[in-house]
Amino acid sequence: MKIFDNIVKLLNEKELTIATMESCTGGALASEITNHPGASNILKFSAVTYSNEYKIKMGVDKDIIDKYSVYSIETAMEMAKNISIFANSDIGVGITGKINNPDPQNLYGNDDTIFISIYEKDNDKYHKYEIKTINESRKKNKEYIIKFIGENLYKNLNENY
Repeated sequence: MKIFDNIVKLLNEKELTIATMESCTGGALASEITNHPGASNILKFSAVTYSNEYKIKMGVDKDIIDKYSVYSIETAMEMAKNISIFANSDIGVGITGKINNPDPQNLYGNDDTIFISIYEKDNDKYHKYEIKTINESRKKNKEYIIKFIGENLYKNLNENY
């Protein structure tokens, strides 16, 4: 995606770094970032935390998951902030939700809602998004989610740095 070429260039120019903690997108955001030259300078770390167990091991507060569910903006915020802290990166992105699929381990939450948080460490600021999946394949939904994140990340970088 062309927007990520611009994001990687902008992060390099501003000497900023990014880290991601992804669940339902399975590393698609980190993969997209690494498709562009200069990514090795700006991508500090990426974790795919499909299970609650590994979200918690990466710093997400179990009480947040228990109170709001693993499928919530609160969990996405925890993911974004904790991956930023873990990787010592300027920006953290957390993604959780269900892509049109029930989760027998976590029965609560809609099966078509994605929660995204982009965290800016220096400002201690969260950008929070809730989007609905599209009526397409899992692959198309991941592309849709990553494009949405790219557009908002690029906008935030231009407005806040």
